Amino acid sequence: MREYSFLDVGFTYRSLKADLDAAYARVMDSGMYIGGAALDGFEAEFAAWCGAKYCVGLGNGLEALVLPLRARSIGPGDEVIVPAHTFIATWLAVAQTGATPVPVDADPVTMNIDLGKIEAAITDRTRAIMPVHLYGAPVQGEALRALCDARGLMLLEDAAQAHGAQDGNRRAGAIGHAAGFSFYPGKNLGAFGDGGALVTDDAELADKVRMLSNYGSRVKYQHDLAGGNSRLDPLQAAFLSVKLKHLEAWNARRQEIAAVYLNRLAATPDLRLPVVTPGTQSVWHLFVVRHPDREALRLALIKAGVPVALHYPIANHKSGAFAAEFGHLSFPVAEDICNSCLSLPIGPHLSVQDAEDIAGIVDQVTRSL
Repeated sequence: MREYSFLDVGFTYRSLKADLDAAYARVMDSGMYIGGAALDGFEAEFAAWCGAKYCVGLGNGLEALVLPLRARSIGPGDEVIVPAHTFIATWLAVAQTGATPVPVDADPVTMNIDLGKIEAAITDRTRAIMPVHLYGAPVQGEALRALCDARGLMLLEDAAQAHGAQDGNRRAGAIGHAAGFSFYPGKNLGAFGDGGALVTDDAELADKVRMLSNYGSRVKYQHDLAGGNSRLDPLQAAFLSVKLKHLEAWNARRQEIAAVYLNRLAATPDLRLPVVTPGTQSVWHLFVVRHPDREALRLALIKAGVPVALHYPIANHKSGAFAAEFGHLSFPVAEDICNSCLSLPIGPHLSVQDAEDIAGIVDQVTRSL
């Protein structure tokens, strides 16, 4: 039986070993291990790649959401609208500022935040809206940006899974007022450790986030804000610069694999496939299907040699972190997704033929249940 990997984070190193080793040597030889040319270069490259003016490298994706909220003085007494269905970091970012996350249920078709329910969730305490481009599929942003501008709200994209995703001709990072990215190793653009970045066109916001990430300082020993330490390591920045040159090709492979799955599994009974919103382009960080007997299908696929995963099995409002405050609420679409979702293997480590073979197994196994 052929063995497939759900994720292979070592694939990028094996593919680009000479260039990555050279990048390592340049940073090590430079003697600059905090900040420096490697970080400056990546920040400029990634901002331009996203179609934005500024990028601030940060320690991780969570901080890339927390710090722009703090930079806008969002905190206790304030509310931030978030999707009910997302990785918990979206909610944690709001909670870490002392503000209150206000969940909006998922769209039953796209699994992203239900855009039609956002306006009703706005109150006089709302300060920001934080949509998530979940699984690499971008939220349509034009009307949402207009709503935020009209209400004086910050539109902060959680783009942790969406490096290169497009809404019309705008990439993630240039849809809202700012965006937080993660470079966790499994992301479409992943480092070899933790990392993150803020991307924005707002010079003042970028400057304040940079200060907050560097002890509240622009100039050494002058601390104008009560900041912390959340800096992207120059080694990781150098590696990301190498990888960024290949990101479009890797995303294209993901799109080819997704196209195989969508075609080959279209007639598979009881299997609900992901839907891409017209006018947008997903980068397929994950390929998430839904099935009414998810657990039986999961076990059967693993037995058949197809590794699968769950993104995400526990709704945030029912998690231990938030159940006391939100557990009494009902988000039926989000809860249904958590109970039925199943992620199939996808990534540049797989070939199109691998996708054909996996799709055949998934179809056969699903029909046998």
